[in-house]
Amino acid sequence: MKYAVLSDIHANLEALETVLQKCAELQITEFISLGDIVGYNANPKECLDRIRSLHMVASVKGNHDEYVSNNDEVMEGFNPHARASVLWTKTQLSAEDRAWLAALPMRQTVRGTNITVVHATLDSPDTWGYIFDAHHAADNFAYQFTQLCFCGHSHTPLVFCKKPVSLHAENPIEEIPDWAGEPGSAVPGEPSEIRLEIQPGFRYLINVGSVGQPRNRDPRASFAVYDTDEKCVTRYCLPYDIAQTQSKIRTVKLPERNAARLAIGS
Repeated sequence: MKYAVLSDIHANLEALETVLQKCAELQITEFISLGDIVGYNANPKECLDRIRSLHMVASVKGNHDEYVSNNDEVMEGFNPHARASVLWTKTQLSAEDRAWLAALPMRQTVRGTNITVVHATLDSPDTWGYIFDAHHAADNFAYQFTQLCFCGHSHTPLVFCKKPVSLHAENPIEEIPDWAGEPGSAVPGEPSEIRLEIQPGFRYLINVGSVGQPRNRDPRASFAVYDTDEKCVTRYCLPYDIAQTQSKIRTVKLPERNAARLAIGS
C-alpha cells in the first residue's frame, strides 16, 4: 500500500494539482492531509474541494484551518499577512466548508497502520508548537505510540528517529539530515526525490515539508509517499507554475509578501 502525505497546501492550486498529477503517475489512491489546506494563497475553495474529493484515510486540522473555521478575528500570534489572508479566506468559503474544517481532529492514528498524524506536535497539538530540534522531538516521541508520525506546520522537511533502547548510547534521538537534501543542491526547475528506509525497531517523526508554501529555500512543492511494502518513505520535490500562483495572489489583492516568498521558498 502507498499513502501520499500532503501538508500545508495553503490554497495553492497550481502546486496541489502538480502533486496530484505525480500521485496519479505513482498510482496512489490513499491520501493523508496534515492540515493547513487554506491560507496565504488565492484558491482556498478549489483546494478544499479537491482534497475532499480524494480518498482521505486521515485528515487533521492546521492552525489556518482553525482560524478560518472559527470566529476569532484577533488571531493572537499571527503576523499581519497571515491574519489578512485568513480574513479574506473566510469570505471565499461556505458555512459548510468552514464547518468541515472545524470538525477536523487535531491528531489521528490511521486505522490498521503504524501511522499517527498531526499538524504541529502530538504533545500539545492545539498550541501550534514547532519542532526544529531533538529536544522538541523528544516531547513528541513521548506521545508517539506508532512507528511513524507525520507532521507539518513548519513548512520545513525534517526527520528525527528514536533508536531502540538497546542502541540508545548517548543520543537516543537523532536528526536524519539527508531528508532535507544537500544545502544548495536543489535545482528549482527539476523534480527530485529523497528516500528514507524505515528500520525495524526505530520510531520516526517525519515533517514532509509544504506543498504550497515551502520555507526551506527550495520553492518546489514538497510531499511524501509512504510505501508499506517497500518499508520506505520518499519525499518528492516538484516544480510548478509559481508565476500563475503569484498572479492570482496579486489579482485578489492578498499581501504581496505571500506572492514574493513563493519564488525563493522562504
